[in-house]
Amino acid sequence: MTRTAGYVGRFAPSPTGPLHFGSLVACLASYLDARASAGTWLLRMEDVDTSRCRSAYAEDILATLRAFAFDWDGTVRVQSRQGASYHAALQRLAERQLTFACSCTRREIADSSIAGSDGPIYPGTCRQRQPGEAGNAVRLRVPDEMICFVDRTQGRICQNLASDVGDFVLLRRDGLVAYQLAVVVDDADQGVTDVVRGADLLDSTARQICLQRALGLPTPTYLHLPVATNDVGQKLSKQTLAPALSPAAASSLLVRALAFLGQSIVPGLEQRPPAEVLAEATGHWNPAAIPRLRSCHIQ
Repeated sequence: MTRTAGYVGRFAPSPTGPLHFGSLVACLASYLDARASAGTWLLRMEDVDTSRCRSAYAEDILATLRAFAFDWDGTVRVQSRQGASYHAALQRLAERQLTFACSCTRREIADSSIAGSDGPIYPGTCRQRQPGEAGNAVRLRVPDEMICFVDRTQGRICQNLASDVGDFVLLRRDGLVAYQLAVVVDDADQGVTDVVRGADLLDSTARQICLQRALGLPTPTYLHLPVATNDVGQKLSKQTLAPALSPAAASSLLVRALAFLGQSIVPGLEQRPPAEVLAEATGHWNPAAIPRLRSCHIQ
């Protein structure tokens, strides 16, 4: 099928550890959505948090993706090499007086704020300050308005950042660029039209749309997948000790991920090579079959 002319999708893991089943679900869905649309599928290493990311993990991720027969287009983008682009975006926002310096610690914010959808709501303590003061974080002044978008799986989502999140960080006090800014700049620079990722990032989307509008950048189409959870309801992650993907079990794990995504599976598919599993799945990809849930227990 061809859903969108010029489709560009991406898979963007953080190299903080090996890929696990939850990673595979996101990777597989983004890959199938791109290939079934006759589109481009990019790979990006989101290693902007250099305090947690390791090059050895990045190499392991690449090896695992190859073992599972994923083929990406072009070269792998590495966020830690894109600093100039991020700081140029920060400068553009500062020139429009949309950012400010913030010296508040997490403890101070927690002590003077209420809980929001994604942690304490920033109370606006430093809002009248200007950006550029060394040793401070840089925050975006968010508008007091509803930001809405229609997610292809989760439906219509609306959020007022001013009341739900508050002014959010673009540059950390330690000088590292925040995820929200890096992902917006990279998606626009790479021409990404469709973002397919886990629903754990659903609450970040309004912030990213806000930034896209502030920078005059296009907004991609979004599809947020149910997050895979373990037996006690925890999201599969490095922190919850999710086991690393086994290349020896690539085909069976791909089939298991297809089942998690609600896709039809022909008998004996798990006995075929990974490349054939992906080819078969691409031909029968049905985004409408993905469960409209934010999380789902793996069977």
